[in-house]
Amino acid sequence: MISIVRAGDARVARFNARPAFPEEAERAAAAVLADVRRNGDRAVMRAVARFEGFKAGSPSRLRVDVEGIGSGGIDGAVLAAVKDAHRRVARFSKASLRKKWSIKTPRGGTAGEFFSPMDRVGVYIPGGTAPLASTAVMTVTLAKTAGVREIVACTPAGKDGAVNPVLLYALKLAGATEIYRVGGIQAIGMMAFGTGTCRKVQKIAGPGNAFVTAAKRQVYGYVAIDQVAGPSEIAVLTDGSVDPRWIAADLLSQAEHGSGLEKSLCVCTSAKQAEAIRSEVLRQARTLSRRGLVNRVIDRGGILIVVAPSVAAGLGVVNDFAPEHFEIMTKNATRVMKGVTSAGAVFAGAWTPESAGDFVAGPSHVLPTGGAANMFNGLTPDDFRRRHSFVVFTRADLAETRPAIEAFAAVEGLDGHGRAASIRFE
Repeated sequence: MISIVRAGDARVARFNARPAFPEEAERAAAAVLADVRRNGDRAVMRAVARFEGFKAGSPSRLRVDVEGIGSGGIDGAVLAAVKDAHRRVARFSKASLRKKWSIKTPRGGTAGEFFSPMDRVGVYIPGGTAPLASTAVMTVTLAKTAGVREIVACTPAGKDGAVNPVLLYALKLAGATEIYRVGGIQAIGMMAFGTGTCRKVQKIAGPGNAFVTAAKRQVYGYVAIDQVAGPSEIAVLTDGSVDPRWIAADLLSQAEHGSGLEKSLCVCTSAKQAEAIRSEVLRQARTLSRRGLVNRVIDRGGILIVVAPSVAAGLGVVNDFAPEHFEIMTKNATRVMKGVTSAGAVFAGAWTPESAGDFVAGPSHVLPTGGAANMFNGLTPDDFRRRHSFVVFTRADLAETRPAIEAFAAVEGLDGHGRAASIRFE
């Protein structure tokens, strides 16, 4: 069922409520992670056999030979698409890297920041309902651009241990140095704790289902994580200036991912627009190859259309939702964009469908979901680097700040701190 409601209706608040960590996922993650931490490769193989159907037999079979990955048998158009996406993402990533900087201190010294790449990171590539080759590009490329030397990738395999060749090619092209046929909670545990086959990483990035997301949260502290990235979401704000067929197609683009927990929010400025969009969504849903998955989202109320009195009011509705993806399909879209406060990624203008961002535009499509866009950012190359602040004082700088240092030391009862400054002038 697709409901049409007015802004302020209680159903909007209920639609916005989407727990990032369902209790079922939390319990399952805790059990599998504890097993992996205690039993290493044996636990990983047990979980892979149980949840993925692949009976590896030996830990060595979990690892893919990266050097043996080639492009043979892959359609030429697909190869071209992967290379084009990689080129665009690498270009955007390089341009987005934060640069080292410094300022002069009042008495001739300097202070600033510089950055260094992490040594070893892990990325998770979902593969349950579709081999997400684009996610390989949108994660590994960023780590490579950041200068990470060891990039571990985990993705689920089929029951025979096979991994989609396009996904493998994309991982190798993007710069993965190790690839494992391991998915789900067990992949997160393997990368976070390390096993005899796979050494632990410093950070884990990448999207996943509710179980993967819960696992990432639970290993935080053993490793760093990027963000909360669960079931896909989209919000579209329209003022009637864009064809309702286009709006409907965009709403459906995120409903076909497969978990059934995806959410698509449309905010428009008239009831007439709302009816036209709802009719188009229902019509187009019947034509999609993954219509069964889409219908699960529709049946669960995962598509909602809200009628707002104005574009400004509609923008407020979307900011409250804090979507993973936000399309502004209005006149003067870039002007409206200035009012965005909570969204993982913004797509402005009629010719910017979210799917361009999913595959080729440049920014990573690994984005916060479940309302987390009001506190987390999308994945960037800087997520794979360490930031270091530095200070280089002169004698005059320390002399000038010595009274403040000694005052703080006295207030906080830390006389050793004060002496560390004063002793230099004795």
